[in-house]
Amino acid sequence: MDMAEFHLNKKQLLLIDDDHELAELLVDYLSQQGFMVQCCFDGQSGLELAYKSEFDLILLDVMMPKLNGFEVLKALGSEYKTPVLMLTAKGDHNDKVRGLELGADDYLAKPFHHQELLARIQAILRRIDIMTQQNSHSENSTLTINDIELNHATRAVTCHTNPITLTGTEYQILTMLMEHHGQIIAKDALSKQVLSRKLAPFDRSIDVHVGNIRRKFSPYCTIDKIKTVRGAGYLFLTGECS
Repeated sequence: MDMAEFHLNKKQLLLIDDDHELAELLVDYLSQQGFMVQCCFDGQSGLELAYKSEFDLILLDVMMPKLNGFEVLKALGSEYKTPVLMLTAKGDHNDKVRGLELGADDYLAKPFHHQELLARIQAILRRIDIMTQQNSHSENSTLTINDIELNHATRAVTCHTNPITLTGTEYQILTMLMEHHGQIIAKDALSKQVLSRKLAPFDRSIDVHVGNIRRKFSPYCTIDKIKTVRGAGYLFLTGECS
């Protein structure tokens, strides 16, 4: 394998963070773990590079000059497919929820241990790789319940033939709920399967992702397809959207 082929096999990360010292440490550490990392130190330049180049994952800080992390997420829009891991202030619950609502796949509070960051990165990339492999080898590439259809080959979602744009995390949650339609799926089971971690106390990640799915389907469904079963989890209903 020549050097060009070696680099092509490395996962490409984009780090958008105005903390130069932290960025230097992370680039050094993640490079040692086999990643290719590019850095931007403000939201505007990070947004431009995200559009110009292809990345496997974006690490996005919240507080930055020119454009903050939330503004970058808004500008990327729901059509942008690259997963985003938000880096939020420690204990700032509102930042975490807002980032997920705007389309981030997961979040990690600062300050964090470098091994925890690596675990989150690997979990997101592993989920994507597994989903891609499953979809490419799936004999039945579609999952349809009444008027909702998931096309696993293209990761396209429709309701009454209307296209619905979901993040990778949202797509995996919806897939799990639909595959077990009529059964209650515990939040902790969703967290372990989709986020690759146990659900921590007061962690609303799954709730926010489910809320995003509901909001995106609401213009086309007169009923809420995902029922919250208090103290138990979520249940995907099989009735027609009408």
